[in-house]
Amino acid sequence: MADPTPVFADLRAESEELDRLVAELSPEQWDLATPAPRWTIAHQIAHLAWTDRSALLAVTDEDAFRGLVEKALAAPGSFVDEGAEEGARLAPADLLSRWREGRTALDAALRSAPPGARFPWYGPPMSAASMATGRLMETWAHGQDVADALQATRTPTDRLRHVVRIGVRTRDFAFGAHGLTPPAGEFRVELTGPGGDMWSYGPEEAAQRVTGPALDFCLLVTQRAHRADLALRADGPDADRWLDVAQAFAGPPGTGRAPEGAGR
Repeated sequence: MADPTPVFADLRAESEELDRLVAELSPEQWDLATPAPRWTIAHQIAHLAWTDRSALLAVTDEDAFRGLVEKALAAPGSFVDEGAEEGARLAPADLLSRWREGRTALDAALRSAPPGARFPWYGPPMSAASMATGRLMETWAHGQDVADALQATRTPTDRLRHVVRIGVRTRDFAFGAHGLTPPAGEFRVELTGPGGDMWSYGPEEAAQRVTGPALDFCLLVTQRAHRADLALRADGPDADRWLDVAQAFAGPPGTGRAPEGAGR
């Protein structure tokens, strides 16, 4: 069994990087609009705090988590926004404190989880490592929303490998979420990491493939940039279609981002 410790450390590092981006913001900056409709920077951090708490309950209190699932099923179109709205109403210092306490508690719970344990989630049950990988993906993606609102540039790191892995593994889910039949064969995915090394997935002999920068692939599968603005290449009709529908997150397809310059 692979050692899950690296992803726990990477999740902590990703959270700390975002924390540094928001820790000294003024109250006015917390109210800045982000690319997500109707969400401010406060909503973004509140959403992360809310989801960390959900993950903590999934790991430590399955009965309480089951109650959250029931609420989600009762209001599938609004429960995420409601959770973010509740936290966004807090004073920035209180919201920061809630987020920090929640992610610290989740880190401890994941690290102490029994080997091989699986925990309930809004989709299939997850291992502790998978839970941490999902939280890292969300933290990175919502951190991008915050950075965009602040017009800040983040330096990509090898932590993107976790986001890439989810993006590759959710290929068939993305097709299904759009009402499409997943392709029968595997794709070859070759991406250039931030340090210049090649990250490869799938059989070398696959006829259909996707190539390009790992950062661009992560922006695509988290729907933080439009395909037209990214340096990704698809060879083969199914691979080309995948780049139109890719999503690494659970739930219905998102609206994604408009191409840069759209409407100008």
